[in-house]
Amino acid sequence: MTLVITTYDWVPDFARGFVRDLRIRWACEEAGLAYRIETTPVRQKTPQHFARQPFGQIPILRDGQIDLFESGAILLYLGEDHEALMPRERKARAETQQWLIAALNSLEPVVMSYVLAKLFDKDENAASLARPRLHERLKQLVPVIEGRAFIAAGRFTVADILMADIIRGVDSFGDLGDYPALRAYAEPILARPAFRRAHAAQLEHFAEAA
Repeated sequence: MTLVITTYDWVPDFARGFVRDLRIRWACEEAGLAYRIETTPVRQKTPQHFARQPFGQIPILRDGQIDLFESGAILLYLGEDHEALMPRERKARAETQQWLIAALNSLEPVVMSYVLAKLFDKDENAASLARPRLHERLKQLVPVIEGRAFIAAGRFTVADILMADIIRGVDSFGDLGDYPALRAYAEPILARPAFRRAHAAQLEHFAEAA
């Protein structure tokens, strides 16, 4: 059965390549899963969209009769059935789940506070207030990642999709210069063919929408 990933019909230039349906596309590419893309309007959100996602966000995954939102939940769902995304061994599986949730709960909210202030609100004062917390989190991550090829289980997992994608967002703002260990971790993961295919497909999707 072909999975269906819902994303927006359009986003501004600066967001292309960073919309979170990319994470689900990437996971599908890694696991060799067939999927197709459907869209929902970003400017005038519909009742049908809110019925599937009460916050009006994306991505949403449809797998037969199952509708699922939130990128982390979708990645864990896919990982349950596909060993390419999450190991079966109990300890390695738990470590993968732990680091996926850590990326979502401990790192991404801090990154987004900075991004929202700097990019969306264009409030340099708010961005300067958010920056110390961001760098605190990055510094805390360095001793964990330093010398590791992967964040969990000694192999590529869905936790790396989340972690590398979040670090990529920080790097896009030029705030990763003091953290070579984080870049050394993320760059090989972002060089994976599955990520490159997913990234190119998202860029093409939004270019066609424009």
